[in-house]
Amino acid sequence: MPSTVKGVIARAKGAPVEVVDVVVPDPGPGEAVVRVAACGVCHTDLHYREGGISDDFPFLLGHEAAGTVEAVGEGVTDVAPGDFVILNWRAVCGQCRACAKGKPWYCFSTHNATQKMTLTDGTELEPALGIGAFIEKTLVAAGQCTKVDRAAPATAAGLLGCGVMAGFGAAVNTGGVTRGDSVAVFGCGGVGDAAIAGASVAGATTIIAVDIDDRKLATATEFGATHTINSKECDVVEEIRSLTGGFGADVVVDAVGRPETYEQAFYARDLAGTVVLVGVPTPDLKIELPLIEIFGRGGALKSSWYGDCLPARDFPMLIDLYRQGRFDLDGFVSEKIGINDIESAFDKMGKGDVLRSVVEL
Repeated sequence: MPSTVKGVIARAKGAPVEVVDVVVPDPGPGEAVVRVAACGVCHTDLHYREGGISDDFPFLLGHEAAGTVEAVGEGVTDVAPGDFVILNWRAVCGQCRACAKGKPWYCFSTHNATQKMTLTDGTELEPALGIGAFIEKTLVAAGQCTKVDRAAPATAAGLLGCGVMAGFGAAVNTGGVTRGDSVAVFGCGGVGDAAIAGASVAGATTIIAVDIDDRKLATATEFGATHTINSKECDVVEEIRSLTGGFGADVVVDAVGRPETYEQAFYARDLAGTVVLVGVPTPDLKIELPLIEIFGRGGALKSSWYGDCLPARDFPMLIDLYRQGRFDLDGFVSEKIGINDIESAFDKMGKGDVLRSVVEL
């Protein structure tokens, strides 16, 4: 029978979040109910609260989560009750033209649970990124559950559900960083630091962290940055060139998503180098670049959606790297908080005081 549990909603644009009773249906065909153990507080959750994603209030917030499958619906075979899973927001269909081409990370028909979770008065909730995990248990499509080893605690493992995977994948999957490469990363929040960690795991020998906050630059070195640049204090393009033999970096990751950082990233790459945009720009932002420079420099200008990841492939691999001591997932967890502390976490996020606050449920 349906469960009534505590969850965190954004009822209206800009209004403080609320902890309320939420009704979670029993799973239907192709669905699963997951008891959430932990969920990271991501910028995307704040964007939902601020109306930056859509106007479909009220939203059930939270999406970077790990927990245990409690029940599954008809036809579900990939996961079973008792499985420890990381939730993902791109459950691939296996049938669209991207999947048919062997590129399921570009799936055009990703799906969520068919049923809706509701308030006790029947008001339907829109789950953030189709997940909604600031809640004791949530309803998702079974394909949004990726079974992994319990080697990593849920507080760390759940971060693979969004920001950490996005950054790691931007460097390794989208950027194709490999041994001996030089890499520059603009923006050293959680996504940028994950890109730095990914570049280090992949064997890059020069990894340059760029930010305007010395605290973030210091943290970036803990994830593998070999050099740091405070872009308020110098010409960042010239500084990156000076650190790469005068050429520029092989791969430059923009984890900010601003026209000024993208332009710097464009000019900071080597000839035939790659620029990867993983920072999410707002719809109003535009950029202008000389077409002759785009032509003359060659290489590739790419965007990275969710780190171009395939959860079934990448989540277990990253947990294995964690287990081997090669990928410090715990390092992304700045603090562990309760379900009533999310507004405070948003405030700390805005001030740059945390990589990730993680809600324990």
